[in-house]
Amino acid sequence: MKGLRLYKSEKLCSRTAVGNLFNGGGNATIAYPLRAVFRFHEPQGDAPAQFLITIPKKKIRTAVGRVLLRRRTREAYRLNRELLYPALREAGLAADIAFIYLSTDKAPYEVIEAKMQELLRRISRDALKTTSHEETVD
Repeated sequence: MKGLRLYKSEKLCSRTAVGNLFNGGGNATIAYPLRAVFRFHEPQGDAPAQFLITIPKKKIRTAVGRVLLRRRTREAYRLNRELLYPALREAGLAADIAFIYLSTDKAPYEVIEAKMQELLRRISRDALKTTSHEETVD
C-alpha cells in the first residue's frame, strides 16, 4: 500500500470478524477518551490491520457531533497507523481493531491523535509479546 490513503481493505466490515472481536475473542485497552478492542489472527488480505470506529449515540447525542468525532478518529488512525504495521509484519500477524469513543465531550483533534498514538503503540507491543510468547511455548 502506498501513501497515506485509507483503502477499503483496511475497513472492518465482516459481521463474523466483528462478532469474534466482541464476543470474548478480543483484548482491550483504554487511552481516554478512546478504547481499543483488538484481536490478532493470521494475515488473510492486503491490509495488516482492519479497523472500525464507534461513537455511541448515548454519549454524543447529535449526528453532527458523532460525524465530527468519527472523522477526527479516522484521520488520527490514518496518519499514525505506521506505528502499528511494522510490529504486525514482524510478528507475522494481522489485527482487527475497534475504536470506541468513551467521553460525553467532544475532544479536540490533538487529544484524539495523542491517544490514538498511545493505543497503537500498546497494540504493537502486544503483537510482539504474542509472537515471542508463542515461540517460547512451542
